[in-house]
Amino acid sequence: MHKDAFYFDQLGETHLRGQAAEAIVKAAFLRRGIPVLVPEYDNEPYDLVIQLGDEFLRLQVKTGYDSNEGTVTFETVSTRSRANGYERSHYEDAIDYFAVYSPEVEQTYLVHIDDAASGKMQLRYEPPANNQRIGINWHEDYALDAVLSKLYDKPTARSD
Repeated sequence: MHKDAFYFDQLGETHLRGQAAEAIVKAAFLRRGIPVLVPEYDNEPYDLVIQLGDEFLRLQVKTGYDSNEGTVTFETVSTRSRANGYERSHYEDAIDYFAVYSPEVEQTYLVHIDDAASGKMQLRYEPPANNQRIGINWHEDYALDAVLSKLYDKPTARSD
């Protein structure tokens, strides 16, 4: 178990883990000299906004978890508790990217809303046991620096 995974487990509550992931993701952008804006209130569908050149991108931060051997999984819907049960809502037209932090592999990923699966998405960092290659979302394709290098002309040093 990686050090961050241990600390995330100690946090216990889901909202505390989410706050920790937001802080780590925010720091990852700031270390790269990318301005980060935080909404004034907590009722927006996005957690952070980054500025890349003249463009502003809305990010929903998610904590990725290791659900299967070799994959980071994250939810692509918002689930809120209501008096009559749970309400699930999607992020289409409300965000531009999911920014995913995985304490298991201590990596930050950036997944465009159009690339995200409905409900849950898995990013694979180890080859599957059945050697399947088609239809797999490989984690290196969504690593923060890999995506930023396609979006932004500023050099990046390494993945987070």
